[in-house]
Amino acid sequence: MLLPAKAEVARQLRRYRAWERVMLAAPADLTVRATFEDSGYTLCVLMGKRCAREAADAAERYLRTTSVTYLQEQGDRPRPAATVRGGPPAGERRSTAGR
Repeated sequence: MLLPAKAEVARQLRRYRAWERVMLAAPADLTVRATFEDSGYTLCVLMGKRCAREAADAAERYLRTTSVTYLQEQGDRPRPAATVRGGPPAGERRSTAGR
């Protein structure tokens, strides 16, 4: 799993939180709401989450921890080099398309 740069995550999380405060102060302003939703979407894409609130929580956890710890918390463990370079796991089918 590729992880985003922590500096970019921090920047996008600050942007999301800033627009969240503005949106809560002016909920009827459609431009503010749209910008807030855009910042949430960007954070979702960056963190691989479907909900902006989950993405913000994941970003905060990611910034608090090391990359390895974050991956372990997410259930995605870093793989040893031999597994990454090797073929598919035993019993896994490969496509025969194009043969």
